Amino acid sequence: TVCEKEPSSYMWIYILLGNMLRGIGETPITPLGISYLDDFAKEEDVPVYVACLHTIAMFGPMFGFLLGSLCAKLYVDVGFVDLGSITITPQDSRWVGAWWLGFLISGVISFLAAIPFCFLPKSLKKPVEANNNKTSSGLLENMGAMRKTLTPPKPKPRKLSTMLKGKYFYTSLKKILSNRMYFTFLCCSLLQFSSFIGFLTYKPKYMEQQYGQSTSRSNFLIGLTSLPPVGIGIFLGGLIMKKYKLSIIGATKFAFSMSFLAYVITLLHFFVGCENHVVAGITVSY
Repeated sequence: TVCEKEPSSYMWIYILLGNMLRGIGETPITPLGISYLDDFAKEEDVPVYVACLHTIAMFGPMFGFLLGSLCAKLYVDVGFVDLGSITITPQDSRWVGAWWLGFLISGVISFLAAIPFCFLPKSLKKPVEANNNKTSSGLLENMGAMRKTLTPPKPKPRKLSTMLKGKYFYTSLKKILSNRMYFTFLCCSLLQFSSFIGFLTYKPKYMEQQYGQSTSRSNFLIGLTSLPPVGIGIFLGGLIMKKYKLSIIGATKFAFSMSFLAYVITLLHFFVGCENHVVAGITVSY
């Protein structure tokens, strides 16, 4: 028999480029936002503000799962075919939901949310009162002595290629990576996010296979049960750091205790399991 050539599509390239552009646009929000909060807020209030920032960021995936649940109930060719002629239901394994509709809705919302950023001033005046507690008296004296000297000319903005080729970039990168506490925190964050992404990626499919749930139902349950507790935990952590005024060592001990407790509770998943489905030719004979 002659094998027919399967139809191919290059639409995944557009999805890849779209996600790449989305990532480029979203990346400055978190580091620049945290830097802004650290510079302009009081030192004891920074943990709460940062916790609010990350908590709000968790609502995005939560609403994304809920939106995906709604889109999965619609047929993939909605608006292009007569839905009355569709004989299968979302519970059918052949059903394909309108996965592309979520990209359009979230893209329009992101575009509208980005409009207010165009009206922000190019530069902000840094208030001195907000950083009095962060500056030592010796540093203030040095700053007063420096003000008496001639004001140096304003440096010209450097290009990205110049910054990457300069020796200061590699020197700064070496100092950051040689910091044991920062490097340990970086490795810990990589492990945590890797496990968290794997959890969100495969849990919907696990719920579909083991519990017979539809794709729409699985996304709805995950968005409603998994992500809100994470956001609440981040917010409560910021409140605890503000209330007890934890130092770097105190915050490290607190993070270690909570991570160890989460690890112990996660071990309980090994005692929860379901029997495999009966599949002819694999688990049972024909």
